[in-house]
Amino acid sequence: MLQNYQLKLLPNILLFLFFIGLPLSSKAQNIDKVKDFFTFYPNKKSVEVDSTTYKQKFILAPVLSYSPETNFAFGTGAKYLFKFNGSGPETRVSNMPISLQYTLNKQFFLFSGFEVFTNQEKWIIKGNVLFQNYPRLYYGLGSNTAKSTEEQYDYNQFLLEPIFLKQMFYKYLFIGAGVRYNLIYNTYIKPGGLLSRNKPEGYNGSTSVGTEVAVLFDSRTNILNAQDGWFFEFTHGLYDKILGGTNKFNLTRFDLRHYFNVSTKNKDVLAFQFFGRFSRGDLPFSEYSFFGGKDIMRGYTEGRFVDRDILATQVEYRKKFKNSRWGLVGFAGTGDVYSNVNRFQFKNLKPNAGAGARFSIDKEENLNLRFDIGFGKQTRGFYLGIAEAF
Repeated sequence: MLQNYQLKLLPNILLFLFFIGLPLSSKAQNIDKVKDFFTFYPNKKSVEVDSTTYKQKFILAPVLSYSPETNFAFGTGAKYLFKFNGSGPETRVSNMPISLQYTLNKQFFLFSGFEVFTNQEKWIIKGNVLFQNYPRLYYGLGSNTAKSTEEQYDYNQFLLEPIFLKQMFYKYLFIGAGVRYNLIYNTYIKPGGLLSRNKPEGYNGSTSVGTEVAVLFDSRTNILNAQDGWFFEFTHGLYDKILGGTNKFNLTRFDLRHYFNVSTKNKDVLAFQFFGRFSRGDLPFSEYSFFGGKDIMRGYTEGRFVDRDILATQVEYRKKFKNSRWGLVGFAGTGDVYSNVNRFQFKNLKPNAGAGARFSIDKEENLNLRFDIGFGKQTRGFYLGIAEAF
């Protein structure tokens, strides 16, 4: 029988062998053949008649991913890349992905984070749709909780958040509004555990219904894997019981990113991100800010620290090799959660750092398979997935 430490290492070993072995077992040209096998072209005949028409892609393929929160996840991923008829090179490619997965931690989730550009980018329609049965780890509230208090709680979630933005004043500036509906139900909490004793508002289920105003500035050339430009997204939501929710509160979020193409020879990229999320009012537990995860503060399990507000930042260098599908990245960041962000102190910031490898699975769309190893303060995490962290 394997010892405990061997059991913990086994998923990471299998992950490494999968990631390294799959691309190396095939010639580069065979990767394109495999990609084409899973790719359908809905407007292929129209493109044959008019070569200026964007060749739409519908990619449907099996998906394997890994993160500390989910363990291995298996399922199906679909991605629809398209432009509306009449859109030229001035309009970026719209992206409508959907992922259906089941994990070794007995989690199920169906997710789509979409971004659609109308002709000449007069409008952007973006948002999220999520349905999941998601066991999560709980350590208590605050930025100084002990790992020894770890316990699991389960819940179902349905989230719907469409936002409609109109181009105003400037080519890359969009202003609009939307709605957000977040339902937490079928909760299971450990009897006599920490969560049942703390009993934060909405710990056993909640419904958040709110209207949002939104501002977006997006000058990235490629939204799937940016190499240049700025991205800034700001939303402010008002949630109330009169709309059908269980709580009255405000929720503000911002996400600022910048990308530098630092090497025209190899197209190396230096990327920055600064993220914040703040809440006021009668906030349910499901709307608290969760520290860590596969996208920001890699190396910390998502939800390792939980509180009302969060600030986090990261920088990543993406190294590409000429005439090769392979690439490397190095990243570092810091952040923390707060009961109120006005209690921010530099000395309390939590660091993370890590490195990763990239393998291009679609050179035309600049889409990568990624494997990252992140290290936090006395923690680490391994991540396998598609597309960049930010």
